[in-house]
Amino acid sequence: MSNTFDAQAPDGPERYLQVIGPDGSRTPCPELDDWVQDVDTRVLGDLYVDMACIRRLDQEGTALQRQGELGLWAPLLGQEAAQIGSGRALDRNDFIFPSYREHGVAYCRGVNPHDLLRMWRGAAPSGWNPYEVNMANQQIVIGAQTLHAAGYGMGLKLDGSTSAVITYFGDGATSQGDVNEAMVFAASYQAPVLFFCQNNHWAISEPVTRQTTGYIADRAKGFGLATWRVDGNDVVAVLAATRAALAHVRSGTGPAFIEAVTYRMGAHTTADDPTRYRDALELEEWAAKDPLDRIAAHLDSLGADLEALKLRASAAADALAAGLREAITTMPDPSVDDLFAHVYSHGHSWLEGQREEYRLYLDSFAADAEVSR
Repeated sequence: MSNTFDAQAPDGPERYLQVIGPDGSRTPCPELDDWVQDVDTRVLGDLYVDMACIRRLDQEGTALQRQGELGLWAPLLGQEAAQIGSGRALDRNDFIFPSYREHGVAYCRGVNPHDLLRMWRGAAPSGWNPYEVNMANQQIVIGAQTLHAAGYGMGLKLDGSTSAVITYFGDGATSQGDVNEAMVFAASYQAPVLFFCQNNHWAISEPVTRQTTGYIADRAKGFGLATWRVDGNDVVAVLAATRAALAHVRSGTGPAFIEAVTYRMGAHTTADDPTRYRDALELEEWAAKDPLDRIAAHLDSLGADLEALKLRASAAADALAAGLREAITTMPDPSVDDLFAHVYSHGHSWLEGQREEYRLYLDSFAADAEVSR
């Protein structure tokens, strides 16, 4: 199944679906238009505010890491449309298996800022209860979450559920065995799983051209998945494609795959220096495709009150930033017992023995200090 057409990109023809162009112009798109008939100026404004909020969330996360408050942070700058467009297309009962960069999807799910930061600070092994928001905790192991999604989707089908599963990963993860095996299982069992690839062009320091000589979405076709390739910086196109793909997987006709063509404007993580491997001219090219700027330009062409919208977005972003700062200043450090608290769902004698050995180990330092006096 192919849902792509030739859209003109600044660097030449690129095959993907697009609704709102980089200059804010509306592009007719027969494949997607019916899926976003409800997207009026109010909805566009809400999507803009969402993207402004997660951009600010990302800036705060990076700043907190630089100030020593977080151990690490994975920036999402440039990928706001891919995350908000897909996140807002999901039903509340759909289950999400993210990678480590989906802070925007967590925001859509209502994850508390305190819970979002706990893992990155090292204050807890995971941030939130997955079943309270129907979203698994962020996965650090590249691609592992896709197998979890395939298994969960198979379970949904056996249960006769009408819910769907979505799993997120980057272009680099498509070279991992886990992702390919997950697509095999999902296709074989016709599981209701949507594989969502944010092709941000860089797998750490390796360009996407080293991952594949063609389109990533074409790989999924080989596994029998329905595929959509969209402009990942166009929040309306992403929203529409995700709605269409979810309708497909819910119909019982098998899994689907979306390749959202976007760009990682920042570093892979705050431990990375992208200036060592990336050309500054590439950044300039993609800055012209900014997801927030194009929606603002489109709203302006529709006669929307852009100044009022930007004030609303700024106020919402400020409130979110304040919540993140408040979370950091009030977050308690973990105790020794916290290391052993959630390894098993019930008591375990082997684990209790480890806990006691670790306590004795720590006590030995106090005893040595006393002797040295």
